[in-house]
Amino acid sequence: MTAAVVRPTPELAAEADARFGGIADPVEQALAVLTWAGDTFGEAFAITSSMADGLLAHLAGRAVPGVNVVFLDTGYHFAETIGTRDWITSALPITLHNILPARTVAEQDAEHGPALHERDPDLCCALRKVQPLAAALAGYSAWGSGVRRDEAASRAGTLLVDWDAKRGMVKVNPLAAWTQDDVDAYIAEHQVPVNPLQEIGYASIGCEPCTRPVAPGEDPRAGRWAGKNKVECGLHT
Repeated sequence: MTAAVVRPTPELAAEADARFGGIADPVEQALAVLTWAGDTFGEAFAITSSMADGLLAHLAGRAVPGVNVVFLDTGYHFAETIGTRDWITSALPITLHNILPARTVAEQDAEHGPALHERDPDLCCALRKVQPLAAALAGYSAWGSGVRRDEAASRAGTLLVDWDAKRGMVKVNPLAAWTQDDVDAYIAEHQVPVNPLQEIGYASIGCEPCTRPVAPGEDPRAGRWAGKNKVECGLHT
């Protein structure tokens, strides 16, 4: 990575979003955004990955070899997700940061009662995802996610480069304009590792107790917190 000391600002984010928004080719656009983030922020840039696949990590590894990749190890992940994490880490030029919550699942159960995810999923996500991510990103100036506009109505307005006011950081979303067809084509061309749960209908993969497969034609995120009035864990809102 290029060593750099650049202060993140809303103006910097807006200028970059306008600059890259005109790139028509999705792969070229994503690589341009990631290269800019790496060149601008150096070691102060990291991406996050849920390990549903290695797409963002693969692109980031091309643009910023050795890129920091943050994985939130909630204690509730499918075994397939942990296996995909290990596969991606061994196959791609990335630097994995495996982030654990402040409390184990057993400690959380002792404090809040068993199955908090059933009774108060917002609090469970806050304790096992939102707070750990905030701590993990404290030393960075910019971070990246794999959020796409076509994933859900709540993500339709996602910018390529945004200002994360809650954390005082630049946030890049290199895949914002990608479609599922773009994703499938890139994964096939580059043989990108994919979580095997996708083969049995898991279109969006989170914690095991709160994720189910989706039916054909269903919103890709319909399997997250099914039956509850919840569509986001809080990481991107």
